Amino acid sequence: MTNINNSPPEFFAKNGRKNRQKRAVILLSGGIDSSTCLAIARERGFELYALTVDYNQRHRVELEAAKRIAKTFNVARHEVIELNLRQFGGSALTADIDVPKNVDQSDIGDEIPITYVPSRNIIMLTLAVSWAETVGAQHIFIGVNAVDYSGYPDCRPEFITAFQLAVNRGTKAGVEGYGFNIEAPLIKLNKAEIIRLGIDLGVDFSLTHSCYDPVVGRTACGQCESCLLRRKGFSDAGLVDPIR
Repeated sequence: MTNINNSPPEFFAKNGRKNRQKRAVILLSGGIDSSTCLAIARERGFELYALTVDYNQRHRVELEAAKRIAKTFNVARHEVIELNLRQFGGSALTADIDVPKNVDQSDIGDEIPITYVPSRNIIMLTLAVSWAETVGAQHIFIGVNAVDYSGYPDCRPEFITAFQLAVNRGTKAGVEGYGFNIEAPLIKLNKAEIIRLGIDLGVDFSLTHSCYDPVVGRTACGQCESCLLRRKGFSDAGLVDPIR
């Protein structure tokens, strides 16, 4: 049972005793999945708090996409946190390592690829929980997917379940009885289903970005795993991708 007497001061300052369950933090990268999650949260009536992490990724143009999407959805707040994971490296997205191109689509997901950023979703979800606890949000949305994805271990249902258990045992909110729900509404959908759902909910996919290695003019390369998954998704959905 929710104990509203333990709500953070900032929550009461703006909302009085309004149901705190109607506020959500959404991890927004600027891609198809996170943008669709934002639309789902809006459809469910949440007040939207979008969180984008600038981890000095190779494809930093996605940060501009996130800003466009957040503006389109008229979110209550959009925060961009700077966190330089390039200091650690270990990934083609955070180090001088070539992004794999033209991988056979039947092989995508068989092994953890070099584009895996160590602990990225753990880090981002932890930041989201910290902000959620501050602003009085119980719901945190993340666009992870375990069907059409690149084989990242932190995109699986068992990870989401374990993370939710951990944060509800290790935060003031969790201990005092108004803990967090880690929402992963796309986790069992394929990319085509996600795209159709996003369109139904009003996502303008021309504003999004997916490519890991964009070329001059910020055009998607069309050959990295993320591009291949995106192209397959639109093709399977019977739609034309609106980006270059």
